[in-house]
Amino acid sequence: MSAVLPPISPVSEDSLLVGTVHGTVRGARERGVAVFRGIPYAAAPVGARRFRAPEPPEPWEGVRDTVAFGPTAPKRPYSPPLDRLLPDPDVAGDDWLNLNVWTPSPAATGLPVLVWIHGGSLLHGSSSVPLYDGTAFARDGVVLVSVNYRLGIEGFGVFPDAPANRGLLDQVAALTWVRDNIAAFGGDPDLVTVCGESAGAISIAALLAAPRAEGLFRRAVLQSGAPNALSPAAARRTTELIAKRLGVAATAAALASVDPKALLAAQTEVTSGGSPLTGGNAFQIVVDGDLLPRDPLEALLDGAASGVDLLMGSNSEEYRLWFVPSGLTERLSRTKLRLALLKFGVPGATERTYRANRPDATPGELLGALATDLLLRVPLNRVADARAGAPGGTRLYEFGWPSPVLGLGACHALEIAFVFDTLDHPDAVALTGPDAPQGLADAMHTAWVRFAATGDPGWPAWDASRPVMGFGPGAPALVRAPRDEELRGWAPYRGKR
Repeated sequence: MSAVLPPISPVSEDSLLVGTVHGTVRGARERGVAVFRGIPYAAAPVGARRFRAPEPPEPWEGVRDTVAFGPTAPKRPYSPPLDRLLPDPDVAGDDWLNLNVWTPSPAATGLPVLVWIHGGSLLHGSSSVPLYDGTAFARDGVVLVSVNYRLGIEGFGVFPDAPANRGLLDQVAALTWVRDNIAAFGGDPDLVTVCGESAGAISIAALLAAPRAEGLFRRAVLQSGAPNALSPAAARRTTELIAKRLGVAATAAALASVDPKALLAAQTEVTSGGSPLTGGNAFQIVVDGDLLPRDPLEALLDGAASGVDLLMGSNSEEYRLWFVPSGLTERLSRTKLRLALLKFGVPGATERTYRANRPDATPGELLGALATDLLLRVPLNRVADARAGAPGGTRLYEFGWPSPVLGLGACHALEIAFVFDTLDHPDAVALTGPDAPQGLADAMHTAWVRFAATGDPGWPAWDASRPVMGFGPGAPALVRAPRDEELRGWAPYRGKR
């Protein structure tokens, strides 16, 4: 049940006061909507609270100004050349566990709510990335909430003396805040959609399998991220390597005594050099037996969250964000391709099918296509197949518009500015170029608005005909059983995901 909230008290046309369960906040009107930034949903995770589960923020007296983005979790910028394509603002301060709200009006009632969980490999990103501006959603009648959560070793390091999945616990705390406060901003706490991209989508897949998150959202959107988690023993390796580099024990108590800047530097050194497709030392969500009692993919295949409406999809050339700027598409040899396919246990028949469908592909492009499908399309299709006929509807999409910038094509993260209708921002242009089709943004953004409001983005639910909405060049088009031959090639796959 939602908490009893203080009344809304508009002050003027340019400034708004809203009461929350922890105190009153002041936002501002911008471009026709009301915006509140940097609202704390949990106490600062520093000092005695570091490496612990999130705790409620201290209530405050008077009015708290919430017109500027709050502090971001400790992180480093993306390594070149991705730093030019994926700007990642850094805001100093300790109160990282904050969120932002865009609403048509706090005086409204019963509006659908979309909660955005950012991506960034659990190492990068924040809610203050300009492409995540929620103005267009609020303009179109949806309350948009974007959240920060702990990253890297702070949020996902695995210790014997601290709870696992602290960043995921932060997300649960943020969704609990939404349940208890969003009515004061015009939203309906029973009409919440949680939406995320990349690591944000992987997080949401875990939340779908987490009993503690049940009832906190009605719908979910997974963009370019599939269910994935490791055992604590497997996930602990990155933590141990960082501790070894620093010369301390791999415990929360030992690492809490390390200078935060030194810890961040060691984290960057240990995790650099890999990618979500090629692997490397990374942080992962953990099957901890508490928040996440079982592997999220297995849970979803067995019917977990069957009543939650799902919208899932990926981009047709996800791999090009990592492979093209680094030159891997051109420099990968056939020998290294063979070794990579052996490492992942890709069936020879599957490789031959992909090669026949892409006769002009370089070894790097072939590896990228296989990795994209292995890590995204295959598990998302498996989840959709398992949910066919479930109470919650399941819709799939594929984004295929190719960016001309650096030959990135329909790469990872490209769809975000289309979903948020922020193509005109300079950060979007850096990835899309100056002539991205506004009509495609209108179509995608409208579909997400419709899904948040009704559960129906505008195309049929998944069934035996396997409908997929394609957002590519030209008008969006529904296709059925796309690339079925390639999907069938993965049926005997028994390799490591």
